[in-house]
Amino acid sequence: MSLDVRLMITKPTEVYSGNITHNLGKMASKVVLANGLTLYNILWRPDECEPPLQKASEIAELLDEALGILIQDKDRLKQYNPENGWGNYYGLFELVHEYRNAARAEPNADIEVCR
Repeated sequence: MSLDVRLMITKPTEVYSGNITHNLGKMASKVVLANGLTLYNILWRPDECEPPLQKASEIAELLDEALGILIQDKDRLKQYNPENGWGNYYGLFELVHEYRNAARAEPNADIEVCR
């Protein structure tokens, strides 16, 4: 027989990190989902949604829908590319695609945003 003793600390582990310019907020606000939320709500203000979006599992399907809209409405959305050249449609598309993949891979991950 033996005795095992341990002191454990569970620390948060980042499983995905993305960054995008606020200049793409206008474009994201033009991506309106079936539930009335916009891509802007999901990316920039998930904590202000009703109910608040807190887990990756809560945004995965929303990001799927947003990707479909980004693909379908590419030409319409590209008109919202920032005039100053900071950010563009492709950057937003790439972030949403990667974020969706990460949300699917880690559905129990907590959502954190820093604006």
